Amino acid sequence: MAQLNITLNQDEILQLLADDRDSAFKKLLQDSLNSILKAESTEQLKAEPYQRTEERTGSRNGFRDRPLTTRIGQITLKVPKHRDGETFKTFVFDNYCRSEAALIVTMAEMCVNGVSTRKVSQVMETLCGKSFSKSTVSEACKELDEKVKEFRERPLTGEYPFLTIDATYFKVRENSRVISKALMIAYATNSEGHREIIGFGAYRNESKETWNTFLKDLKGRGLTGVRMITSDAHEGIIDAITKQFPDVPWQRCQFHFSRNITQKTPPKYQKGMASELQEMFNCKTIQDARKRRDEIIADYKDVAEEAMICLEEGFEDAMTVMVLPSYLHKYFRTSNQIERLNKELKRRSKVIGVFPNEDSLIRLMGAVLMERNDHIATMRCVFKAATLQELMATDVPAKLVKIAKDQRQLLAA
Repeated sequence: MAQLNITLNQDEILQLLADDRDSAFKKLLQDSLNSILKAESTEQLKAEPYQRTEERTGSRNGFRDRPLTTRIGQITLKVPKHRDGETFKTFVFDNYCRSEAALIVTMAEMCVNGVSTRKVSQVMETLCGKSFSKSTVSEACKELDEKVKEFRERPLTGEYPFLTIDATYFKVRENSRVISKALMIAYATNSEGHREIIGFGAYRNESKETWNTFLKDLKGRGLTGVRMITSDAHEGIIDAITKQFPDVPWQRCQFHFSRNITQKTPPKYQKGMASELQEMFNCKTIQDARKRRDEIIADYKDVAEEAMICLEEGFEDAMTVMVLPSYLHKYFRTSNQIERLNKELKRRSKVIGVFPNEDSLIRLMGAVLMERNDHIATMRCVFKAATLQELMATDVPAKLVKIAKDQRQLLAA
C-alpha cells in the first residue's frame, strides 16, 4: 500500500479547538480522509505527483469535490481524477457510509412512522446536518435493502467445517406493540481457515421451529462439509442440529457451560469453582479432563450438589473439541466470536432503542454485520487448507461422527 502522510496545520487546528471543537474535529477528519484519497491515487497510478516512472499507469487530472455526511456533520472531500488510464477508485465512501446510511435511514423511518421520541429529529440533525424527505428515505432504504439482501442470501460455496450459532434480542414495534425479536447469527470457518459471517435472520423467538428454519435456510444456500457446531445449550438449537445435521457433533460452549455451573454454586464457592473448571477445560487430553472433573465433583458434591449434577450431565458435550488438535481448541470451544458480535450490534442499536419494524432491524444490523464481515476477512486464518486436509485424512472425522451418534442416542433415551 502507498505511504500515507497526513499533514495538519497545528496553529489552525489549535485555534479551531479553542473556538469551535466540532469544526476542529470535522477539519481533522476531512484532512485525514483527503490524505487517504491521495495515497490511493498514488498507489493506483504507481507514481507520486510529477514523478516519472516506467510503472506509471496514468496521469492526474485535478480533483472534484464530493460531500460526505458523517456523525460530526458534512465534510467536503477532494476526490482525485485520472486520465490516460483507469478511472480513480476508492472504498472510502462505501466503507464509511454503509453503516452510517443504515443508521440514518432507520432513524428517519422512526420520524416518518411517528414512533420515535421527541429527540429523534434533533439527533437526526446532529447526525447528518440536514433533514431527509420521505422520498429520499424511501430510495435510500431500497438501495441499502438490496445490498443487505445480497449479502444475506449469497450462495455458500465450498465447505465450512466449523460452525458457531447464537442469537441476541432487539426491541421491535409490530402491530402497535413493542416485542422482542431474536436475531440469529451463523459464524463459520471455511476449509481454508478463513472466518465468515454466513447468515442471519430475525425471528419472533428462539424455538425448535425457528432454529430448524434458520439452519435449513443455511443448507438451502449451500452450507456443506460441517464437522462440528458450537453453541449454548438452548433446546431449540440442539433439536435443530439433531434434525438438520444428524452426523455432526455438538460442542457445548464452555463459557456458557461454566457460567451455568457457577450460577448453581453457593456464592462463596463460585470464584474457586470457576478457576477449577478452567483448569479442567485446559487439560491436554480428555482422560486428564475427566480425572479433573471427578476431583471437582468429589470436592464440591456436598456444598453444590445441583452444580455437580450439571457438570456431570453436560461434561462430554462440552469436551467434543478435545478430538481436534490442541491448537484449534481456543477457536471452537466457545461461541465467544458471536458474543463479541452481539455486543457490537447492541452498541450500534442503542441510538435506535425500539426498531420501527423488522425490516429496519434487518437493515441496520445487516449493514453492521457486513461491515464486521469485511473486518473479519482481514484477520489471520485459523489454519491452512493443507493442514485441514491432513487432519481430515486421520481418524478425526470418524471420531466426530461417533460423538454425534452418541449424542443422538442420549437425547433419544
